[in-house]
Amino acid sequence: MSQSEAAKAAAVFDMKLELVPLPVADVDRAKTFYVEKLGFKADHDVAPGNGMRVVQLTPRGSACSIVIGTGLGEISAMNAGTVKGLHLVVQDINSSRDALLARGVDVAPVVDMGGILFARLADPDGNSWLLQEIPAQFRKNT
Repeated sequence: MSQSEAAKAAAVFDMKLELVPLPVADVDRAKTFYVEKLGFKADHDVAPGNGMRVVQLTPRGSACSIVIGTGLGEISAMNAGTVKGLHLVVQDINSSRDALLARGVDVAPVVDMGGILFARLADPDGNSWLLQEIPAQFRKNT
């Protein structure tokens, strides 16, 4: 391998995390929770056949979505409720928490972890999420 070929092989390239699989027991119940309770946008809900259903949902303001469904191979083989600690980053955790509580979502009290703020919630299957606020003094200028 030439030096330029080795450099190309070792080059770092952009990668974007855009879709996270989330195992659920009941697709319709989960979709209702994410859209009606959390305010996610329903991007796709398609059933191409053979028992497959693909539902893609995106938190408002995010470039990363979740996918739930049936007939999705190893994604569907995952046990419902086993994904833990996904983060939803918000500007104001207290107002975000209050808004979710008003929509009927059970959100734990805000916890301060050395200046970074968190509040835990879970979907009907037990997949857990953390609201996270990173105050301005902790944000990197990028």
